[in-house]
Amino acid sequence: MVLNTPVSGVAPEAVSEKKQDDIHNNAETGSIGIEVAPPATPDSDEKDATESINYHTLTWWQAGVVLVAETVSLGILSLPAVIANLGLAPGIVLLVFMGLMSTYSGLVMGEFRKAHPWVESFGDAGEVMGRSIGMGKIFQEVFGWAQTIFQIFVMGSHILTWIICMNTLTDGSTCSIVWGVVGLAIFWVLNTPRTLKAAGYYSFVSFASIFTAVMITMIDVGIEKPIGTTSLEVSRTIGFTSAFLSLTNIAVAFSGHSCFFSVMSELKQPNDWPKALMLLQVCDTVLYIVVSVVIYVYVGPDVPSPALSAAGSSIVRKIGWGIAIPTIVVAGVIYGHVAAKYIFVRVFRGTKHLAKRTTLGWIGWLGITAGIWIIAWIIAQSIPVFNNLLGLVCALFASWFSYGIPGSLWLWLHYGDWFSSPKRIMQFSLNAMLMLIGLLLCALGLWCSGEAIAQDSGSDTWSCKSNAA
Repeated sequence: MVLNTPVSGVAPEAVSEKKQDDIHNNAETGSIGIEVAPPATPDSDEKDATESINYHTLTWWQAGVVLVAETVSLGILSLPAVIANLGLAPGIVLLVFMGLMSTYSGLVMGEFRKAHPWVESFGDAGEVMGRSIGMGKIFQEVFGWAQTIFQIFVMGSHILTWIICMNTLTDGSTCSIVWGVVGLAIFWVLNTPRTLKAAGYYSFVSFASIFTAVMITMIDVGIEKPIGTTSLEVSRTIGFTSAFLSLTNIAVAFSGHSCFFSVMSELKQPNDWPKALMLLQVCDTVLYIVVSVVIYVYVGPDVPSPALSAAGSSIVRKIGWGIAIPTIVVAGVIYGHVAAKYIFVRVFRGTKHLAKRTTLGWIGWLGITAGIWIIAWIIAQSIPVFNNLLGLVCALFASWFSYGIPGSLWLWLHYGDWFSSPKRIMQFSLNAMLMLIGLLLCALGLWCSGEAIAQDSGSDTWSCKSNAA
């Protein structure tokens, strides 16, 4: 973001503080997200650099809808199978617990950005924390690129879901690799805008599509009862690997945090972040519980994942998948935007191409978005089992971005003040718990995901074979 004048939502004194910090730390201008525009020069590029880009375009409800569209997409499709695997009681308890913890970690991220308003990514947040031990640049690179890699993996899971959807709708009449290439082209074209303003509007379509699709599935299973009357299991005794993979799928369902800083940075009023977060968390938690429980109750222990294939009628199943196409696409596009924006800022920081619509900036944006979607497509073709890909994504990245790192942000922000009052002691305990959850999800999740992928090694990769659900 290029600042010639104070930016809406960022106090001038915050910018001054940022500049002082950069000078103090001998940092490169713009290294953590705020760019100082170079002096205007009458060069030949000035002709195409006349239109500035306003990145502060979202109201709180638009931000909330963007977050709902980004979060309530792939996660909800795996949850009925999670309830079937764990049983009703443990499944519901874990959904509520993980929902509350992810809400709290989102509030912590908002508190951190309020103290450091120039932060636009986990890379920026890592740079802020790392300065205190002389490792700002290293933390920035590790956190920032880990966030981007995570988002590319999630983009890959959206391409995989697109392939499953298309094969289901067409009865596998076309090579799966072809459907992957078609999806790659669609996702890339929709990622050409450089701000999330458009996403604020078509996110309504995304949320309406997934809501309608799961409602149709719920109504159908309620009428058809695909497996008839079955006894419900309040709890189940299952193997550790299976149980922990179910937990990682729940964590993925609440793993929108990697986009939180970017959405905060595009709010018209940054103080509205808690309202946007509450809109997201209330919507996703209620929807997750209702949908997963209802589909499990009527379908039974063999509920499929993704859950849209739980409908007893093949026609209704296809209708559900068809209606879900907007959310499969839009949520993937939002992740693509955040990943591309981070790379774009890193490449063009300190130049007019970051805040002006220049030819070079436009070419750079198109190239970056195309590149990350090609990588996502490769991931989708290489790990063709939906639940295994989600489990791997959670273990590697969501464990830290949704739980572990937010906990460390609070501990760093309030270092030396952890036990000053009963309130601080409670907050310290919650954030220590966040870090512990992140560590366990990462370590045990990697082991369980690796074992599951090994067991499914017979699944065809880079194959034309249909993976219709």
